[in-house]
Amino acid sequence: MPERLDAFMARANEAYYATHDPFSDFTTAPEISQVFGELLGAWAAIAWQQLGAPHPIVLAEAGPGRGTLMDDARRATARIAPAFHAAARVHLIETSSRLRAHQSARLPDAAWHPSLASLPAGPAIVIANEFLDALPIRQFERSRGAWHERAVGDGRFTLVPADLPHPARGLADPVADGTIIEQADAAGAWVHAVSARIVGENGVALILDYGPGTPSAGDSLQALRGGKPADPLIDPGSADLTAHVPFPALADRVRAAGGRPWGPIPQGIFLTRLGLWQRIDTLAAANPAQAGALRDAAHRLAAPSRMGHLFKAFAITRPDAPGPPGFET
Repeated sequence: MPERLDAFMARANEAYYATHDPFSDFTTAPEISQVFGELLGAWAAIAWQQLGAPHPIVLAEAGPGRGTLMDDARRATARIAPAFHAAARVHLIETSSRLRAHQSARLPDAAWHPSLASLPAGPAIVIANEFLDALPIRQFERSRGAWHERAVGDGRFTLVPADLPHPARGLADPVADGTIIEQADAAGAWVHAVSARIVGENGVALILDYGPGTPSAGDSLQALRGGKPADPLIDPGSADLTAHVPFPALADRVRAAGGRPWGPIPQGIFLTRLGLWQRIDTLAAANPAQAGALRDAAHRLAAPSRMGHLFKAFAITRPDAPGPPGFET
């Protein structure tokens, strides 16, 4: 019996993260440069002030990897924002015992949670870097003038009749046969839950991930096995499966929960507004032998031809809140 794609993807990624070190297959922004985490620490400190400087405040990260981002952020806030550093209580949303071991070595004072729902009540700053792209998606394909859902069986896709749950936004009418659209139900539910919490208890969320800034069609499902692109349907659990994050649809979920979405804006613009190049210049001056490597890493994060355009920054606030740092209009 064919398995719906979102069920297949959830099962495959659960097995992958339980048995593999994902950082042998891919490198995330915090692992590229310490400045990435430092800038997000400064971002969180300013956001905390905008929230009225509540003490204590939950500082949560979803999908914290090896703990590098939060470790760099905390080192920065200890130096430049001691009041925020003292107020912040670090909470990590992580289900992998393997990754929790890495995180605890860097962040021994953190608390761990299996989901957003178990975070303590109160104002919160929530950060999610390359978290939503790994959540399962559904795919629908237009065939013979009707929509069908793509399911997985015997290592290949098969089409099963289905009513499209939501309109195919931004597509020409009529939609051509062979057109594929994606629906990120899990990411949408997570964003809705974060937004509802922010509206109800005060706070702000920052999401950094890759995907289009406008509604689009196409198959974005991809897999990395041994650091190389692979067939995502073969040998589930041996590769990391991801897909583009549909930011326009997520903005709709924020509004449905009563919150206000900000962005998405290209990651390169966001990091530049936060002071990426000034910080790189400071580090390069202090470490001349590393200047070239520091600038190369910053270029990888911010250049439009690298991660600077495809990766986006997206924030969530209460509807009456000011623009978070980097998103001011």
